[in-house]
Amino acid sequence: MKFKDLNLAESLLRAIEIEGYETPSAIQEQAIPHILNGKDVLGCAQTGTGKTAAFALPLINNLIEEDNFDRTIKVLVLTPTRELALQVRDNFIKYGVDTRLKCSVILGGVNQRSQVEVLKRGVDVLVATPGRLLDLIKQRRVKLKNVKTLVLDEADTMLDMGFIHNVKKIISYIPEERQTLLFSATMPNEVKHLAKELLKDYVTVKVNSESLTVEKIDQSVYFVDKINKSKLLLELLEEDSIKSVLIFVRTKHGADKLSEILSQNGINTGVIHGDKPQKARMLALKFFKSGKHKALVATDIAARGIDITELSHVINYEIPEKAETYIHRIGRTGRAGLRGTAISFCNFDEQRSLKDVERVINKSIPVVGEHNYKMEQTVLIRKPSGNRKNNRKNNNKFSSNNNGGNNRKNTSKKNNYNSSRKTHGRSNNKSKY
Repeated sequence: MKFKDLNLAESLLRAIEIEGYETPSAIQEQAIPHILNGKDVLGCAQTGTGKTAAFALPLINNLIEEDNFDRTIKVLVLTPTRELALQVRDNFIKYGVDTRLKCSVILGGVNQRSQVEVLKRGVDVLVATPGRLLDLIKQRRVKLKNVKTLVLDEADTMLDMGFIHNVKKIISYIPEERQTLLFSATMPNEVKHLAKELLKDYVTVKVNSESLTVEKIDQSVYFVDKINKSKLLLELLEEDSIKSVLIFVRTKHGADKLSEILSQNGINTGVIHGDKPQKARMLALKFFKSGKHKALVATDIAARGIDITELSHVINYEIPEKAETYIHRIGRTGRAGLRGTAISFCNFDEQRSLKDVERVINKSIPVVGEHNYKMEQTVLIRKPSGNRKNNRKNNNKFSSNNNGGNNRKNTSKKNNYNSSRKTHGRSNNKSKY
């Protein structure tokens, strides 16, 4: 099938040709006809398969057919991150270059004054992050009474980040009679429940199951002690095959620390995470895309929306706590039909998380056995629980000959129990990202 077979307007076909697209991806081929017909759609496809075009093209087409460019918000797209919001905005502008479409973005991290001025002049399509949009609604700077289509992009991430409460508040300002589109890279039960709550008589378009990852990505894992991960990384980055690399870590502090290590060793590196000002994040991304920086260190949340067609490598410096996050991470490479490489570092404590990842992707990740920093730890090292005084007291008991073995045994069980709770307990605190 060709794009011309999807009954899109000539102006859109010209824009598609300029972008170098020839044939629609699977998610585009299946979703576009339903969206053109005004149906609610639940779309699930891997990261990097063209989900944005799958909803942007038909929505622009519908505006063209209705000749409805009156500068009131008729399409609202909600995204979980600023980077993704900017990416979606840019795509709408590219596809609508030969039309009278006016599209803008509002997001946090920057002064709202310029955004308010754009809204005063009027837009047809608004792309927004939930927090800033809700602020402007409360300030009566945004009116959503003319919205005909609502798009929730990266719905699984929206749920993970705890934005769903704000999303539902925003929806209360939108007419009930509307078209609703929900797109996601994975399809956990939470997304299915959200679809049933928000969508009406909807069509499900699912390209590949959530257990599959991008086929054109070569995956491998190195077993390495935590203390040696930075050394292994520096060694790998000396290889000529790694032209550009996106490195994922779990926390903001970890991102800053690793970026500093790489920079000190002569590797031009940028870093993005939730504490970085929006201008700094955009500059880091700009340097990375241009090739000025070889490496970009990022947390999972900040990296959503990064779209770099020729990104050669993704490195999971730390195995993600949530297995589905692995799909989002490696989906940053191998985009637009190109091959990509995803490398993971796994220390002893992360082996359970790695097994969870392999269960979700339904395959075993090949192990690189020969390298200079093989994992030596074979026993789980647990931190002592309780306060220092109690631990010191317990340690004194261990050194006593009186019932020392029994005391050690009982205390060990208690410490293991507490450590297990610390290791496996869930936390609602998102600030570390």
